[in-house]
Amino acid sequence: MADCIDRGLDEVRAEQETLREYVQDIAAVAATLKPGEEDGAKRREKFEELAERFERTAEPIHQHMVKVMLSFSAGLFVGADTFAEIKDNLDLERWFRLPKSHERRIHGHRHAGVRIVIEGPTLVHALDAHAAHPEPFTVDDLLPYRTAREPACQHQALQRRKIMRKARSKKKRPILLADLERRYRETPYL
Repeated sequence: MADCIDRGLDEVRAEQETLREYVQDIAAVAATLKPGEEDGAKRREKFEELAERFERTAEPIHQHMVKVMLSFSAGLFVGADTFAEIKDNLDLERWFRLPKSHERRIHGHRHAGVRIVIEGPTLVHALDAHAAHPEPFTVDDLLPYRTAREPACQHQALQRRKIMRKARSKKKRPILLADLERRYRETPYL
């Protein structure tokens, strides 16, 4: 069995060496993207040097890497070290005060999601709570909020959503229209 493995490794040794070189190249590119000891200007300079080096080779993988690197280069180092404190997507969302990405993409990349629209006034504060209170919340921390009520705008958004859901339903639409007409007739004239 060991003999078969050795023969197999001998057959692919040249390809493995080539692949190891590609992995080293990719690691070098990845190192330029990680904020660390070097500032953004030095990392950008190394990134551009790597792109130029890959462009001079005739290997298809390096040519593809150059295309990808050039397409991303415009936005990779924007803001220099202004955003160094942002380490991951959660930090980025907190920085923008946006909800979590899975909630933004409930119905597609550009759709905000129903929960964000309805619970937005209270959700933003919950997402940003870690800034003022870095340690885990205790019962004593949360006790003053036990009687808190949702804001009026959040309640109104929920009511609008219920009406719109009825309006989309072929079965409930006539009932909704009759109810709205009844409410309109009952309103006092000014």
